[in-house]
Amino acid sequence: MSTQRFAVEFDRRTVGIAVRVPGGFMFFASVDAFAELDGRLFRRARAIERHLKQVAQRARRARLQDRPTNGLAALIPPPLQESMQ
Repeated sequence: MSTQRFAVEFDRRTVGIAVRVPGGFMFFASVDAFAELDGRLFRRARAIERHLKQVAQRARRARLQDRPTNGLAALIPPPLQESMQ
């Protein structure tokens, strides 16, 4: 019996492998960003792609929320800000 397996790519890089098992595909992450999906069983290969997108979107939103909220002023050192007023 041969094992069906394939590399899983996301955003033009390999992020893990999927192995055919009874009931679907088991995903094994090779990138820490997708560790939460490591070892999960997906009924279809397309479901892996969908979940990778969801994880990436959450990570992007989290990074955007961590950015300063006061625009360009956050990029200007305080002494320069004072001289501009």
